Amino acid sequence: MRQKMNAILKRGMKIAEETVLLKILQSEIRHEISHPRFQGVETGSLGDFKLEWDSPESQDIVLRKKFDSGEEVVVSALLLQKPIVEAEETLFPREVLAKVCIKKPGLSSILQFDCQLFEEVPRSSDFDIERVRFIRSLVSSPSSTCGQDYFRTLDEELQDALKEYLISKGISKGLTNFLVCHLNKKEQDQYVNWLRKLESTMSHSPKP
Repeated sequence: MRQKMNAILKRGMKIAEETVLLKILQSEIRHEISHPRFQGVETGSLGDFKLEWDSPESQDIVLRKKFDSGEEVVVSALLLQKPIVEAEETLFPREVLAKVCIKKPGLSSILQFDCQLFEEVPRSSDFDIERVRFIRSLVSSPSSTCGQDYFRTLDEELQDALKEYLISKGISKGLTNFLVCHLNKKEQDQYVNWLRKLESTMSHSPKP
């Protein structure tokens, strides 16, 4: 009899715990829906870039731009996982890591810039170049990648010149604004969808 009572008590406690968790989830969903952080926030534009990849389930986005000369610029970007420390003073809580790859027509080599995009002031962003890499071929070995960490050793004038070079290729303030805004909104939407899926799973799970 005691074992049966203990089993009934455990089942009751589990149901109670799941009910509390479900209510917490529903409360979080209501809060996110009623207080959308980025509602009505539209900033930046793609410019001449075309959206090549932006799956609702993925964390990244890929853009491509092709010049009449045949030169191509591909940008892949995703949010940095570490939130901004001063998030209360900014509209968007996360910065963006972007890889900008430039390929000249008729060549297999690629010039890759690793950049960090950040909100400079509300609704306006900027970017820093963290690394520059010269990749001799898309199918080449890692040993054929040159200049991975040399960027910070360059003098400031050359660093500024490389940044202006990227801006001339379309990495404008409008584009960085778009990426910072879009990826932060994308993460928020994914969070709400995850909460809803978890709520649905718990609501329809068989009770013991």
